[in-house]
Amino acid sequence: MDSGEAQLEMRTPFAGGFYGQLVSGILWVASAGLATWSTPRAAITTLVVGGFFIVPVTELLIRVVATEGPLSAANSLRHLGMQVAFGLPFVSLYGMRIFAALAALVVGGGWVVAMYGSDSVSVGAWYMGATLLVSAGIGGAIVRHEIRGAAQQRVVSARSNTYDKADI
Repeated sequence: MDSGEAQLEMRTPFAGGFYGQLVSGILWVASAGLATWSTPRAAITTLVVGGFFIVPVTELLIRVVATEGPLSAANSLRHLGMQVAFGLPFVSLYGMRIFAALAALVVGGGWVVAMYGSDSVSVGAWYMGATLLVSAGIGGAIVRHEIRGAAQQRVVSARSNTYDKADI
């Protein structure tokens, strides 16, 4: 299996990282809400404690809504997914440049918030939550479009094979 095939196989069941970004984005938005309307301590505690549950909740979502079976044993990337945490490694794992843009937005936006943002913790949390949720939506849409295109290609290929057999 070449690297392109391995990345495609990773993208499909994991929806290009959609579920992980969704769970992380919701956690950041919840923390931002607490920072805005409660206390910074509640926001930070939610983020730290909730961070322990990102992977298990993501795995649960994938298992509940997965449309594909498990990854093949020939996929050299299958164990890498548990070792990467964020951003640039996902460019290689899923073969999607959107993760490079996400990493740039997170680092650049974090720097801007730290340098010029308010003293409130909520500004960075709102930015991070919104960035992750938008990225999840875009990445999920890219993968759904790719899956639909592959399904249409299989139908066209099956029809052409049917016509070829009729010519024989």
